[in-house]
Amino acid sequence: MKAMIFAAGLGTRLRPLTDTMPKALVPVAGQPLLHHLLVKLQQSGCNYAVVNVHHHAEQIKEYIATHDYGMKIDISDESDMLLDTGGGLRKAAALLAGNEPVLIHNVDILSNIDFSKLLASHTPDRLATVVVSNRETSRYLLFDNENNLQGWNNIKTGEVKPHELDTTPLHRAAFAGIHVVSPRIFELMQAYPDKFSIIDFYLQAMSSNRIAGYTPDNFTMLDVGKIDTLTVAESFIKGI
Repeated sequence: MKAMIFAAGLGTRLRPLTDTMPKALVPVAGQPLLHHLLVKLQQSGCNYAVVNVHHHAEQIKEYIATHDYGMKIDISDESDMLLDTGGGLRKAAALLAGNEPVLIHNVDILSNIDFSKLLASHTPDRLATVVVSNRETSRYLLFDNENNLQGWNNIKTGEVKPHELDTTPLHRAAFAGIHVVSPRIFELMQAYPDKFSIIDFYLQAMSSNRIAGYTPDNFTMLDVGKIDTLTVAESFIKGI
């Protein structure tokens, strides 16, 4: 198993903590968010991870250099320019080269997901398998009855992508910030600008590539994106 951890974000919703540290190093239950994810990956059999960095990049580099998680960890440095999720993945393409699928995980997501089952669900005919849930949010991915991605909807603004999409026969699900991608994704990304969203990429690629939704059994997750979620995160991580 190899993985990429998105840890380059500015963490603006976690201010003032992120004024002096990167979101990845914000502590939960006495350990940084990055620690909890790396331990979970290592326990699941991951032997290689790439971590992208931008905000307070040197702190994450030093942390990784001084902690052993039983796997090789490389840094994809976006200090010069924050590349968003799609651009960040493409920048790390050389580090992630190979024939194996890549597990992608936002650093601020805590969950009880079984990574082995997720990878087993990702079949060779898929460009990506995206983890989704039925939680409430304002932005949803839209799927057909075979769980193939068909679109996106912001229920607050009413915006739909693609614009002409009939959403009536589709069901919606919230993206969990966890996905698995085929290595052929990097070739498809070559025509994109330096900075772009992975979700926007999926919405354009879905017409000729299968992108499937996956909801784990008894799935629980927490987006540690705001200060008020930190207290909840303490008890959440002790329960998974």
